Amino acid sequence: MKERIVMIGANGQIGSELASALRYKFGAENVITSDIREPSVLKDDEIFEIVNVLDKPALKSLLEKHQPTQIYLLAAMLSATGEKYPQKAWDLNINGLLNVLDLALELGIKKIFWPSSIAVFGPHSPKQNTDQYCVMDPVTIYGVSKLAGERLCEYYHHKYDLDIRSVRYPGIISWKTAPGGGTTDYAIDIYIEALKHGKYTCFLSADTALPMLYMEDAVGGTIELMDAPIEQISIRSSYNLEGLSFTPAEIAKEIKKILPNFEMSYVDYDPRQAIADTWPASINDSYARTDWGWKPKFDLESITEDMIANLKTNI
Repeated sequence: MKERIVMIGANGQIGSELASALRYKFGAENVITSDIREPSVLKDDEIFEIVNVLDKPALKSLLEKHQPTQIYLLAAMLSATGEKYPQKAWDLNINGLLNVLDLALELGIKKIFWPSSIAVFGPHSPKQNTDQYCVMDPVTIYGVSKLAGERLCEYYHHKYDLDIRSVRYPGIISWKTAPGGGTTDYAIDIYIEALKHGKYTCFLSADTALPMLYMEDAVGGTIELMDAPIEQISIRSSYNLEGLSFTPAEIAKEIKKILPNFEMSYVDYDPRQAIADTWPASINDSYARTDWGWKPKFDLESITEDMIANLKTNI
């Protein structure tokens, strides 16, 4: 059967690049992207619809019109922004997911991708090599909503047999899209500022290690998960996923290998530090590696080389 995909929240950091990869794989005519506003660039062969995931009747009309076999739900409010607008974050992150799950049942759409996050972990989760199954006590509304979303996804799978697949994304690094309000966004800002001004003031401390993933790995891993035979999927909440872990000091060291005059400084306090302090320093993603063959391609050196090379031509 020919796959046909509707992606909701496609204008964000992950959606914009994931959509391109899906168009390449399935054909532009079989990938319909949507968001609450038009993207800045839209090619002639790309199909785009304006829709708010919280507008259930409009969302239903969109799905009835395009009759997808798969839904990718990427609309969400991230960690730092969510702390400013907690009610809006909960509404978008949970009620948007419920709208998609309920409409998938009503319209007979079986396969859904929904991303979770390392924000589901908290101060009592293991900091190093955080397991798939462990204590989860998130301290942000983003993390709380993602943990609740994981429980909803597993519930809808077991009760209604929806083929819902998910990964807990760590920080995502990309040169194509601007930071979107996340605690890990320093790992994008730092490259931009290094090239523009030769210096960067980091809002996290020098030794704050966080799990990260390069965008090419994030996109590739997502598609690999969705392509995997259903019998290989053992996790119906959300898979741990990690590419590598590093600190601001370590990324600055790699940048200085290419830009020797780069200078790094740190703020005395930023509320994002308190969020980062509750997250894992590294992730155990053995289930993803065993179940569907997950294996990242990029390390910190290759990420830094690729980011600087591409940003040089785009800034």
